[in-house]
Amino acid sequence: MKPTLVLVGRPNVGKSTLFNRLTRSRDALVADQPGLTRDRHYGIGRVGERDYLVVDTAGFDPVAKDGIMHEMAQQAEQAIAEADALLFLVDGRVGMTPHDQQIAERLRRADRPVYLVVNKAEGMNRAVAASEFHALGLGDPLAISASHGDGVKELVALVLEPFPQDADEAEETRDKSPRIAIVGRPNVGKSTLVNALLGEERVIAFDMPGTTRDAIAIPFERNGRKYTLIDTAGLRRRGKVFEAVEKFSVIKTLQAIERCNVVVLVLDAAQDISDQDAHIGGFVLDSGRALVVAVNKWDAVDDYRRERIKADISRKLGFLSFARFHYISALKGSGVAVVLKSVDAAFAAAMSDLSTPRLTRTLQVAVAKQAPPRHGVFRPKMRYAHQGGSNPPVVVIHGSALDQVPASYVRFLERSFIEAFKLQGTPLRIQFKTAHNPYATK
Repeated sequence: MKPTLVLVGRPNVGKSTLFNRLTRSRDALVADQPGLTRDRHYGIGRVGERDYLVVDTAGFDPVAKDGIMHEMAQQAEQAIAEADALLFLVDGRVGMTPHDQQIAERLRRADRPVYLVVNKAEGMNRAVAASEFHALGLGDPLAISASHGDGVKELVALVLEPFPQDADEAEETRDKSPRIAIVGRPNVGKSTLVNALLGEERVIAFDMPGTTRDAIAIPFERNGRKYTLIDTAGLRRRGKVFEAVEKFSVIKTLQAIERCNVVVLVLDAAQDISDQDAHIGGFVLDSGRALVVAVNKWDAVDDYRRERIKADISRKLGFLSFARFHYISALKGSGVAVVLKSVDAAFAAAMSDLSTPRLTRTLQVAVAKQAPPRHGVFRPKMRYAHQGGSNPPVVVIHGSALDQVPASYVRFLERSFIEAFKLQGTPLRIQFKTAHNPYATK
């Protein structure tokens, strides 16, 4: 299971900047204005040699009693409760404040490892910048610059050192029986769909070894084939559930996605497609997992609503066009069997063995149809392709000057391979290997 690192601190200390640095993204808004982040952001850590999740929280005021600061504090409290490690950011240029002391007092009761991170230390003596923060009583402060990247890799290595590599997770991905994660917003019918998939002759649900943090793995068999459902329905965070925040664990959902082969994203036909639906879909895509989308409660809406929800899906979830969409009623069982067939097809596509000769021929046909654009006087040359992995399928292309291939052409190649191999239901990744030029230094 990937460890979860949660960034906490008062407003405007650089939490979102560090989040963007760790995830190598621009997902979190950054500006010299306190309080810009009000909701939690989730991402995959891409700095360092280990896999982990990163959570960016709003400016934390543990003593706020009402208003927007109270709502933001509750968001941070939920993230703290689900953290494996807490990164407490303070501002090395402003120095220690009473607000920092209030947060430190709260984090000492968190029963989680806390790392005190002194940000904005660029151009400063690190020892001097960190010195006064020893008074917070949270161990040795670590001085970094999130905006410049100074000290960030060292920080990540230190924080992840206590967490062992999870060998079970790698073993799970090689299992020949599909592992299916049922995900979605609260009250969209995830539990009902789980029951419909299991049927009346369901096996007893039990915690399988390695299924931690309350994520329940439920093995079952249908038509002679074995499956494992990873049920995220009905999960709650440890401790009290706040009324002002979503009443399910986002982190558990993201970890379930990481551990599965196929994700079934459940949408509610009676509700509009929300940003949360799009965020879950985006994480599925980033994780490279095969996907089936089930639009539930289809029997409960009229024709006008059906047309509206289809238009909403096309507009907000167009980036999931590789997946099959099914319109079902989990309560009545209609369409559920088709969902399972699509899961089988998506799993088969995700675990496909792609032959090197056919991959190379497909590459040659694609290049003949549309050559990669020139970069200066040179045009990237693509010589051959082979498979570099599965779940999702990875195609490795060898050639020269491939570091200059634009993202638009990469998407063209992905579509070409998906169409040629009929890989419905799974994304595909392209990796480039550029041959060494012996004359580069001459």
